[in-house]
Amino acid sequence: MSAKPELLLREVLPFFLGLAALLLATLLIDALLHLVDAVWIGRYLGIPGVLLILVSLRHSLRKRGILKTGDPVRLLRLHEGLAWAGSLLVLVHAGIHFNAVLAWLAVVAMLINIASGLTGKYLLRRAQTRLKAARTELKAEGVSDLEVSARLHNDSLAVDVMRTWRKVHLPIALVFATLALAHISAIFILWGWK
Repeated sequence: MSAKPELLLREVLPFFLGLAALLLATLLIDALLHLVDAVWIGRYLGIPGVLLILVSLRHSLRKRGILKTGDPVRLLRLHEGLAWAGSLLVLVHAGIHFNAVLAWLAVVAMLINIASGLTGKYLLRRAQTRLKAARTELKAEGVSDLEVSARLHNDSLAVDVMRTWRKVHLPIALVFATLALAHISAIFILWGWK
């Protein structure tokens, strides 16, 4: 198999399938709610959606040393799953109603955040896989560990740079959090509690 089809199948396709699955699931749930005349449920799905996203942040807290317990790999998988499920609920909550600018800004920020997270995940995995394969190949050729390190120095730096994608992902997440908090605050102020 040539490099391009393999790259498409292993790296690009899963990225787009993840986004497509999220959007398709959103449309199906929204259609189901309309079909059973339960659209009102969508109004409340934002609450558990945000709660799932907040729980998913345990991974970030562990990664930054704020939390001391929990397996980082398991927490990363949990982060991915809970953030996906929470985003799904928030998207169903948002529906296709364009009457609330602040809410839609929050949804757009959330979608950009999801794309950022998926991009970082796949790019970092690809860089790590390529580095590992190059290291294995050089060792199979009988190259010494010192020479392997020297030859792969730039590739190692590239992986380290890829790990810093979080410096981009974090501000995007903060923009989403700020807009979501503003939307939630506006709801509490303007809801018309009776």
